[in-house]
Amino acid sequence: QVQLVESGGGLVQAGGSLRLSCGASGRSLSSYVMGWFRQAPGKEREFVAAVSWTTGRTYYADSVKGRFTISRDNAKNTVYLQMNSLRPEDTAVYYCAANPRGSVYLDYNYWGQGTQVTVSS
Repeated sequence: QVQLVESGGGLVQAGGSLRLSCGASGRSLSSYVMGWFRQAPGKEREFVAAVSWTTGRTYYADSVKGRFTISRDNAKNTVYLQMNSLRPEDTAVYYCAANPRGSVYLDYNYWGQGTQVTVSS
């Protein structure tokens, strides 16, 4: 089992920045892919970004490329999502997730409780 706890959400004006953190515990994340997803009211959950725990390779949705950066700190077992140039359409609940099978977009087994990000215009 992997337990995930997100933090760092909040209210920010358009153009501002936030950094989300996701602390993981329970087992080694070696071979895992760690991802961030988001769900806006009335919409389906969507992929935002992911990082391979072992290689550090990163993946992004087109809508956040160039604005968001995912990173991980192996020593702290923590994944970060740095969000810059935020837009009102980025408003959503953001979820951290862990995938032991290595796929980037599907089959995530473990999920955090979510953290609200609200971007005002």
